[in-house]
Amino acid sequence: DEGRRHEILFALNPLVSLLCVFLCFLVRGGTVTVKVAPIVEVLKGEASKLPCTYTVPQGAGNTVVEWYIEENGARKRVAFLSDGKGKSDEGTPLTGRVTLGADFSLTISSVQPSDELVFICQVTAGPTGFGYGATMLKVFFAPEKPELTKPSSQAISTGQSTSSEIGTCVTMNGHPQPRIIWFKNDQPLPEVKDRKEKTNMISSVVKEASGLYTVRNTLYMQPKKADKDSVFQCTVEYSMPGEQIRQKKSDTITINLNYPSEKATFSLLNADPVKEGDDVTMKCETDGNPQPEFDFTKDGKVVSGQDGLLVLESVKRTEAGVYKCSATDFDNMDADLTGTIGLTVNYIDPVSVTPAEPQVVSLGDKVEWHCKTRASALHTVHWKKGSEVLSQDGVLSIQEASYRDAGEYVCVGAVPSVPGLTARAGVNLTVKGKPMMETPAVGEVGQEGDAVTLKCSAYGSPPPQFTWKPSGKESVSVEGNKVVSTVTLEATAQVMKDGVTCQVSNEHGADSKTVAVSLKRGQCARRGNPVPPTPPPPGEQQGGSSSVVIAVVICVLLLLLMVALIYFLNKKDKLPCSKKDKKDEVLPHETPQQLEGNYAMAF
Repeated sequence: DEGRRHEILFALNPLVSLLCVFLCFLVRGGTVTVKVAPIVEVLKGEASKLPCTYTVPQGAGNTVVEWYIEENGARKRVAFLSDGKGKSDEGTPLTGRVTLGADFSLTISSVQPSDELVFICQVTAGPTGFGYGATMLKVFFAPEKPELTKPSSQAISTGQSTSSEIGTCVTMNGHPQPRIIWFKNDQPLPEVKDRKEKTNMISSVVKEASGLYTVRNTLYMQPKKADKDSVFQCTVEYSMPGEQIRQKKSDTITINLNYPSEKATFSLLNADPVKEGDDVTMKCETDGNPQPEFDFTKDGKVVSGQDGLLVLESVKRTEAGVYKCSATDFDNMDADLTGTIGLTVNYIDPVSVTPAEPQVVSLGDKVEWHCKTRASALHTVHWKKGSEVLSQDGVLSIQEASYRDAGEYVCVGAVPSVPGLTARAGVNLTVKGKPMMETPAVGEVGQEGDAVTLKCSAYGSPPPQFTWKPSGKESVSVEGNKVVSTVTLEATAQVMKDGVTCQVSNEHGADSKTVAVSLKRGQCARRGNPVPPTPPPPGEQQGGSSSVVIAVVICVLLLLLMVALIYFLNKKDKLPCSKKDKKDEVLPHETPQQLEGNYAMAF
């Protein structure tokens, strides 16, 4: 045993010696300290700078700085510092794209995904030893927006024993490898790779020649009827510098899902109550997909429809009744797929008016009409002239017809419960008699000799004829039931004195009125042509003339008082204008009475 132990020690002695030498080497090398950035992040296509600094003990020999890449477990130098100048090695993946700066940092231009490697900065200080530091360069590039497509096959059916393809999501050109997440109705679906599960995802990754990744992910499901309106979407999740996690969303898709029918719905699409003459549309549909074929009947008799629609054009009251639709779904033979509609067609009969022919009556006569109709529901009957409602019981009676009563009357029948269901009939009333004139307005002019325009209007049937004295340029118009004549002539002195006469006549009689012409207020008559006061219009009360006379008397008295005051002040030399100029002196032979008369004449 003792001999055996000596043999082992003798055998281990070279190894121990080698280990001691190696430890000594490490101790010597540990005196060189190298500092680098553990991780440097950069976007594809941009430049990246990898820093490197070091410290060596005093008295160390020449220092050599070298950069290596570690690829497939082996190191390969890409740049080094020689004679104070940085140089790059030939025949490396980075040849022509790396530079070594005076600060010993390594700059890589136009970084590519293939540059995502471990970079080693090694510093050798002669016999002192060496040191190194490793930097991991990470390259990032955002992938394209994911594209979501549906399978080219037909609709998916519920109740299948295997999962069906819902859609495929593809995102291209990302780095590092992105991740695809599926959503249904904005809720993420758990990532399931087991194809035996009802819902699963199958993913594939392709690394392009550019070093970027294309990811394809296909969603499989066994959808239920509740998924008929579900919205599917995929999102690509990817990394960016600074530990950022970002996402891009695809467009959405829905699936064409087949599922059996459980019930049918038969509905009337008309929003308002149906009335005679309307187009009626009835729709039959089930809660299944696709829709089965439908059969329609009315009161047990077959009627024709198409694609679940039954259309009745310009419906008549005879088409009211009970309509029924029925269908059969071979995927659910036990389902009762029928529906019924009780169609009501509202109507109103034409309005009957008695007497129906136009009525011609004399002024002051009585006239009466009766109006009635029938309808499918409670209805109203009323008489109108224009927009004015005159009667609501179907009877229109006029006790004493006047010219204003002439015109068209309309009887309107309506069903209030059915908007737009109305019927109407009209009659015309003509009132004949002698003309009846309206009081004409006074004509006004600025001064004598101006042109004046006068109007004269009258009711009558037949329409009255107009005669103006004196005559002028005349035009005639009709305003409702009255006729209006307009004349333009010169306001001569005779016209302003006597006015203008308007005479109207027809086969039943005649009438006339005088239209006064006067100066406008505030206008004065031309000197030497005094205009007589305008006579009051016919029928004016005498009290009005008396008031005018009293007012004139008062004005004259006030005028005399003013003249007397002026004369008195002038005699007392109180007025500025009473200077003793000869031309202003009162002549001796003029008496105060004569002077007062002269003031009055001047005024």
